[in-house]
Formats: sequence, C-alpha cells, structure tokens
Amino acid sequence: MSEKKNYVLDTSVYLTEASSIFKFGNNDIFVPLKVLEEVDKHKKRQDSVGSNARYFIRILDDLRERGSLQEGVDIGPDLGTLRVMSYACLKGVIFPPDLDIRIPDHIIIATAKAIQATHSEIKTVVVSRDINMRVICDSIGIAAEDYVSEKAVRTSEEIYNGFTTQPVDEQLIDRYYNGEEIQIPRDEADELWYPNQYIMMVSNSNEKKSALSRFQNHDEPLKRVIHKSIPDWNIAARNKEQAFAIDLLMDPAVKIVTLVGRAGSGKTLCAIAAGLQQTIGLRQQDNHYSRVIISRPVQPVGKDIGFLPGTMEEKMLPWLSPIQDNLKFLMGDRANLEMYIEKGKIEVEALTYIRGRSIANAYMVIDEAQNLTKHEVKTIITRIGEGTKIVLTGDVEQIDNAYVSETSNGLVHAVEKFKEHRLSGHVTFRKGERSDLATLASKVL
Repeated sequence: MSEKKNYVLDTSVYLTEASSIFKFGNNDIFVPLKVLEEVDKHKKRQDSVGSNARYFIRILDDLRERGSLQEGVDIGPDLGTLRVMSYACLKGVIFPPDLDIRIPDHIIIATAKAIQATHSEIKTVVVSRDINMRVICDSIGIAAEDYVSEKAVRTSEEIYNGFTTQPVDEQLIDRYYNGEEIQIPRDEADELWYPNQYIMMVSNSNEKKSALSRFQNHDEPLKRVIHKSIPDWNIAARNKEQAFAIDLLMDPAVKIVTLVGRAGSGKTLCAIAAGLQQTIGLRQQDNHYSRVIISRPVQPVGKDIGFLPGTMEEKMLPWLSPIQDNLKFLMGDRANLEMYIEKGKIEVEALTYIRGRSIANAYMVIDEAQNLTKHEVKTIITRIGEGTKIVLTGDVEQIDNAYVSETSNGLVHAVEKFKEHRLSGHVTFRKGERSDLATLASKVL
C-alpha cells in the first residue's frame, strides 16, 4: 500500500480551522458534498465557527479558479490535491446497514467508504473532532483520527501549571528569609524554568521548611511573593496558588495572566478583586488602570446574542450573571456597584461586543476562556492597547464549545504560547475554596 494517504475531513475540522487543508503535506484531501452543505449552514454565525465557515468557502473559491474541484485541484507547492466528492460517488457502494443515509455524518462516512473502495491501494483516513464519528468509522473498517494540528499539548496533564518545587540547602532558605538576594544557577535547577514561574524552595534536610519565590531568569535573584492579599476588598490568599495569582494580578509589569482551575478555586474572584483594587482602590499607588472590563463568551447556545429576544442587557443576563454575582459579593452595596458602572469604571459586556474595540489603559478579565478558540483568543489579545492588562480565567474540564477540547482551546493555547515570555504569568489552581461540597462535586461528578 502506498505511503500516501487520502484524507476525508469532516465538517467539525473545517469549522475549527478553515486552513486545515494545508496541514496534510502531499496527501490528497477529499471533501464530501455533504460537508460543503453543512459548512454553508454556519456561514452567517458571528463567532469563530462562522468565521471559519466563510474562510473555508473562500479557500475553495480560490482553488476553483485553478481548475475543476470535481476532478481535483493542486492545493499548493509540496501539497496534495483537493477534490470535492458529489453524491454520485455513492452509486454502487454497499451502504453499511448500521448507517442511516438521512444523517449527515453517516453520509460523510459512506463517502469515505466509497473513496476507500475506489482507491484501495491508498489508505483512506477520516479526520474528525467528533469522537463518536471516529468510533463509528473504526467499527466499519475505516481509519479515523482526531485533528491535532491546533493542539498546544497532547493531554491536559501536560498543561504548564506555573509552579514547581526545588530542593535546596536549608541555609539558603535561611538566607532568603533574612533578606539576602538568592540566585539558583541553571545547572542546579531540576528542570527548565520559565519567567514568572513560582518556585517553592524546600530544605534537603527538613521538608517542612520551605520558601516561596518567583523566578525571572537565572541571572537575576528570585523575587519574593509580595502581594498575598487585596486589602480594600477583604481578599486574602487561602492557599499558595491564590497567593501566586494575587502576586501576578497585582504586578503591572505582567501584562497577561492566565488562571486555570476548577469551580470554586477563587480564580475569577481574585482576578476581579485585583482589577478593582488597581482601578477604584483606596490606595492611589495601586491605581494603574482607568477601568475594569469583564467579559465572557456567550455559550453554550453557540450564537451571537443578537439572535435572542429582548434588550442587550436582557440578552446578556444569563451569561453575565456569574460575573455580577462576584461583583456584588465584592462591592456589597448594589447601589455602589451601579454607580461605578454608570461612571464607566466597571464595564460588564458580552465578548461579542469587545472584539471590534481597541482597548487601552484598562484591566480586562475574560472569564470562561476555555470556551474560546485559539483564533478568538488571538483576536482579543491583539486588540489590547497601551497600558492594558488582560486576565484569562477558565476551567478546562468544563467546556461548552463543541469545537474545542481540553487541549485545543484558546486558554490552553495562550498558557503554552506565552509561558516563555516575561510579560506573562500563569497559575493552575489545585484546590477549591467555594465550599467542601463544591470542591467534592468538581472532583467526583
């Protein structure tokens, strides 16, 4: 059998990454007509899915000018060909009895089966983000795989957590607590460290003796964890992860902070409280920003909120109420909160209304960022103007967007791509602080 492969990409792949056809080397791409019909249904959406649908249609239109899509068109230099498969290819094909011709996914699978029968000397592979579709393919003898090009990591366990431990001599910890500047040479570090990674130095002789620090690079002394509370809002760190997060959130030199954790870990509350402290706090030296902007993606409906009835505020309420809950908890007085909103010091908006803006001198929180694609995260961050800090928070185990996964979502992409840069910092929360029940539920349910 030839080493070359025939790939059949299903709708979910194109709606995740429209340019995916350029990621398969010199192998050939087959596009079932049913896929084109399914993509067309999404082209009017005002989110990344709609954007990918429109972009994919434009790509096909460009290829169409080079030749016949029915006969096959060269995708590009060192790449294979792309061919659109009409329903005619299904004539004479024995339709597996387990498949239903009325179901779009089954039609796509049947098309792959037809390609497999016609090109028996070349392996046919279905590529889909849909786990169930891959299972069905496997059950009827068609090779299937996930689309992995956009994944920043292979498994959720590989996601950078922003923290590590380092065994050291006990005397070094004593010197650190006595105010001495401490550096740890590269050859003494147990692993590769990244800027703004938190290092817990642990005594070689007494594991109960430790010290928390923040790494910059091996040529600079370790930084002390200065901020462990947000005084004006009565927020004090209950664990080391919250202390790390507050330290990063209160540091204006760190322009992008990513916080990952389960429900009740305090990530969103810390992020919002730090923003309020640095915008309307009582201590003038902390006021680095003109306003706090808080937003989250509209999920799980998968449509722009313009599709919904009512005023803008009424449409946004179901998705923004968790943010309002955090603000009410921090502000206490609802009238006080409304006053700051009216003054423009606090803005709570659906993400749809933020994408087109250029935002300067603001503290920005994007909650539920695990539901964003990497393209959406890039679009948001590239809109950031001078003097703005952005915080992305989310739980990679609670994803409502069908087109991203634990490892391919925009939040994880940002964590992995920014970890080598000094402008960024990351913390993964391990412990829930909302309640014992909430913590237990996030683990066992």
